[in-house]
Amino acid sequence: MTTRDPRPTVERRSPAKPLRRRIGIDVGGTNTDAVFLDGDRVAAAVKTPTTADVTGGVTRALADLLATAPAAANVGAVMIGTTHFTNAVVQRRGLTRVAAVRIGLPASASLPPFVDWPDDLADLVRGEIVMLEGGHEYDGRPIVPFDVTGMRAAARRFRHDGVTSVAVASVFSPLDPSCEEQAAAILAEECPQAAVTLSHRLGRIGLLERENVALLNACLLDLARKTTRAFTDALRASGIAAPLYLTQNDGTVMLADVAEAYPVYSFASGPTNSMRGAAFLSRLGDALVVDVGGTTTDVGALRHGFPREANNVVEVGGVRTLFRMPDLLSLGLGGGSHVTLDPLAIGPVSVGYRLTTEARVFGGATLTATDIGVAVGLLDLGDRARVADLPASLVRRAVERIGATIEEAVDRVKTEAGDVPLVVVGGGAFLVPSRLAGVSSVIAVEHQAVANAVGAAIAQVSGEVDQIFQSLSRDEAIARARAGAEARAVTAGAARDSLRVVEVEDLPLAYLPGNSLRVRVRVVGEIAATPALDDHGGRA
Repeated sequence: MTTRDPRPTVERRSPAKPLRRRIGIDVGGTNTDAVFLDGDRVAAAVKTPTTADVTGGVTRALADLLATAPAAANVGAVMIGTTHFTNAVVQRRGLTRVAAVRIGLPASASLPPFVDWPDDLADLVRGEIVMLEGGHEYDGRPIVPFDVTGMRAAARRFRHDGVTSVAVASVFSPLDPSCEEQAAAILAEECPQAAVTLSHRLGRIGLLERENVALLNACLLDLARKTTRAFTDALRASGIAAPLYLTQNDGTVMLADVAEAYPVYSFASGPTNSMRGAAFLSRLGDALVVDVGGTTTDVGALRHGFPREANNVVEVGGVRTLFRMPDLLSLGLGGGSHVTLDPLAIGPVSVGYRLTTEARVFGGATLTATDIGVAVGLLDLGDRARVADLPASLVRRAVERIGATIEEAVDRVKTEAGDVPLVVVGGGAFLVPSRLAGVSSVIAVEHQAVANAVGAAIAQVSGEVDQIFQSLSRDEAIARARAGAEARAVTAGAARDSLRVVEVEDLPLAYLPGNSLRVRVRVVGEIAATPALDDHGGRA
């Protein structure tokens, strides 16, 4: 069974010690929010519509923030959370063709890479597929020796064909990554222009799902470079010289130049930022969180101030993955959701960032959930006279339907039998009823509309190792995993002397020889002293 080491110091509350001056930005489907954090106080906050090019919204948000609080120009760091990479997969745009290297023959030949991808996405991304001998058995024994000659020949073809991105997956590489590491070394020699993603650095045991994560990451690398450079340009244009960090889906951040190599870690970072912001603003480490945006509502659980992690397969754009993701339930319900009164239907289609032009209270022709909220008196926004003609009984039914939908979602996310506190954040928080079954109290917090940007601003830096160790004692395995997690955190931008362990899990694997133990260790720490920057905002 899985056990948790009692020794780590686990933070039950959000950090109470003073934080450095930071700017946090979250780019959502409807709004781009920015906050200036001075110590542990939200000194300024702005909300602007997201633009089609994403970067334009960030530039506008920064301009508005600096106009409100000029001191925000002198910050130690800027954290940005973006849906850009998730949207690229979902909307099938901006993706790079990927060469896939599978190491595992003579096994694993019947289900080639991309086998379970949606056809339209696979057609955009799938490049040459190379199947090679190698890999390991479940007990760590080599299946057959790694086909070094075949790998070298493939790398030379990649160079000739101008391949720029390669994903490498080997059977049971989380147990022994040597085949993937050898492949990476050969690719660096023979095809230096190609960016290489190794599956064992992203996913877990489960070849297809782990390979899918590596393939998704590889197809996003070019977009990740362009996006981070665009964000850096936006900072420079605003006169801000602070280093740029991108938020991850575990509630922490990485330096932009490090995050460029792992864009998949930003998947679901928006809801994660909201949950971290909810923990900080409410000073609760353990609670449920409902984040109601303009397009979707996300429901999740906080554990020790961080989102509870999903332990099952998660689909992204129709692709099955198994890697670090928050355990969230997402609904097509938000402030911009289309509403039809007869027959009653709410969402999942939303006007998104066009809310201020298409909603009826702003003179538009589309009835939205925001219009319903204004009609029933839940908020004062726009021109209420424009929804005065709505039948009161139908409006009331719509409000009841929204409340029942949220109540059901909360019940599905709960794991305790008793009542639990619920923190409500997001610009559409007015849609959440003040009383819900199974909830001890519905907690509204200050700055709840920009909790996502607050979560980005307070983010620390993390490092995680999830690996199988053999022929080591439990203490030795945990110590080695901790050392690896700390090294990754420092590489991502953390100050080594601030690192602390927040989670340790170990699972004995009886079916493997050699006293095998799967260990997962996660550490977090404060951002290191401002690094020297190069011309692109990365580390010099």
